[in-house]
Amino acid sequence: MEQSRLDAFQVIGDPSRRKMLMLLSEDRLTINSLVEHFDMSRPAVSKHVKILHNAGFISIEDSGRERYCSLKKDGFEELQAWLSYFDNFWASKLKKLETLLNKELPEKN
Repeated sequence: MEQSRLDAFQVIGDPSRRKMLMLLSEDRLTINSLVEHFDMSRPAVSKHVKILHNAGFISIEDSGRERYCSLKKDGFEELQAWLSYFDNFWASKLKKLETLLNKELPEKN
């Protein structure tokens, strides 16, 4: 049974996955190294890693017997696009408010 792809917010909605992203922002880590930071089994960490990988937040590179995880920007771009929409929305609203206030308030001389 194939797991449906989670959207970026579902992916980062899990505190363990957010912590993994923070750890990976410092350095690339093996899956075994990630396990050391959590009170969960290796298969549970691997499941989170797979979710992060499928959503484009991390890449996985096999090197010998180890699997190294590194941050990847694809998943973050989806978040940034969504946030940028609302940044622009609020900037527009604040600009309109500024214009209105400048018209309504007399200038100080």
